[in-house]
Amino acid sequence: MSPRTNDGEPEHERPGPGPGSGRPASRQERERPVAERPVAEGGSGAGDRVEAEAPKGRPEDAPAVDGDCGHAPAVGRGSEDVPPSESSSEGAPAVESGCGHAPAGATPAVPEEARADERVAAVRRVGAAGRRRRAGRLGACAAMLAVALTAGAIAVGAAREGRSTPVVTAAAVSPGLLASGDLDQGITTLQAHLRAQPRDFGGWATLGLAYVEQARVKGDPSRYPQAERALKRSLGLRSDNDQALAGLAALAAARHDFPAALAHADRALEQNPYSERALCSRIDALVELGRYEEALTAAKTADERRPGVPVFTRYAYVHELRGDVTTARRVLDRALAASTTPGDIAYVATQIGQLAWNQGDHEDALTHYARALTADENYLPALEGRARAQAASGRRAEAIEGLETVVARFPLPGPLVELGELYEARGGEGDAARADAQYTLVDAWTALARANGVNADLDTALAAADHGDRAAALRAARAEWARRHTVHTADALAWALHVNGEDAEALPYARRATATGYRNASFLHHRGVIERATGHPEEARTHLSAALELNPGFSPLGAREARTALKTLEAAR
Repeated sequence: MSPRTNDGEPEHERPGPGPGSGRPASRQERERPVAERPVAEGGSGAGDRVEAEAPKGRPEDAPAVDGDCGHAPAVGRGSEDVPPSESSSEGAPAVESGCGHAPAGATPAVPEEARADERVAAVRRVGAAGRRRRAGRLGACAAMLAVALTAGAIAVGAAREGRSTPVVTAAAVSPGLLASGDLDQGITTLQAHLRAQPRDFGGWATLGLAYVEQARVKGDPSRYPQAERALKRSLGLRSDNDQALAGLAALAAARHDFPAALAHADRALEQNPYSERALCSRIDALVELGRYEEALTAAKTADERRPGVPVFTRYAYVHELRGDVTTARRVLDRALAASTTPGDIAYVATQIGQLAWNQGDHEDALTHYARALTADENYLPALEGRARAQAASGRRAEAIEGLETVVARFPLPGPLVELGELYEARGGEGDAARADAQYTLVDAWTALARANGVNADLDTALAAADHGDRAAALRAARAEWARRHTVHTADALAWALHVNGEDAEALPYARRATATGYRNASFLHHRGVIERATGHPEEARTHLSAALELNPGFSPLGAREARTALKTLEAAR
């Protein structure tokens, strides 16, 4: 559905050279991005320069910079307005320390499965309504989805304001509890800490980031308002703390407010130029604003300051968007070689799988998705990617089964549309109704997202153009293009114009979507169809052939349409 970002990545914050580090980066170091160096023995570079150099980092005996480890772990989901003593640790999300370290391979406690069953039932009830009278039922549909997503929520937020308490860091909450995988103990400890120290700005910032993580991983946008309250409370206690500012950047990006994400990231970096989270959010914002040259510069800067998996994967994606697949793959391969935790391995292997799938190498994609799932068998992006690659390889039954598992747990627009299209392509008894139910749920998710401050116009444009209200798709695409000019928004606007019969206006946008060299079969298919409609048969043949040559299984319905259009063009010669 939406453009590939770094969803699913385990966030890391590690010590690095900076204020108080005892060693600023040298000029030589600043001019040689780690992502462009080979991995030296024991190093972590991700590129191809001949020179090998140890990765830059803060000396072990140097004082910690502001934002290093020591803050409260981020946990839990639910209302921060309920005293922690009344909440439960069941169903908490993966936790992370205030510095951003995430426990490797952490999974929700067993009771989450019971709540997943509730979500399944609610999702199925919503889907059964079908698309008839969609407009009248959409509000109720969104409400049911919200209930399903928030079932069993726990509260770890708003500590009661008692007597005056000094502002402290959360050093009393040991990050070791998190590394041990004892999530219940970590949650209990954090709850007790926040009740005792309600003026801990670091704890509130970490809580806000936890809600952002919860929304992203669980597909639950109702967490965003809670994240905003927690982060603003942190800033109310200390206005210059970079952890909360970086958290606001991550929150704004999650809500698709990329100008705000960039502004918050810049503010965070003014306080701490070595904040990994802020550096990464800055890259993400520039990418999603279509400012690709600046994004590449930002990626190099981040690579100089805080080399590591989060930076390497973003560095690779910027190169992929520019059409440099070779460099993107080289950087990701080196990032995978440098990965040691299950979380990192699952994340990077999935990124490689997606890059391989985009280039039509479905077997390589399946190999890397398998590696990701070996590291973390419940890693949703890998489960979704594996299903997509299985479908492209002709293993449709396995693909449908896999996507049914994914959407039953987290009904997000991308897998919902993919599953609906697989049902349509299969064409069995009841499959049309099953597909219709998935598309209805996309509308429900979009309504819920918007109600919680998320700009969902790109999701609307992409889904509705093929499976919904075409006029609404065009309105959403125009609105998104007015905000940001990316290859993805150009493609969405081109296709929305096409399905509304505005092919002459669509053509320049279709050309712009492919102008950077980004290798995307769906973009090429859309361009070919629009060129055919505007009387450019030779160009249409070129781009439809290129789409099928690049990735013959790029979409269950799109690939079929491309083949049909190409046959018609060949017959007309």
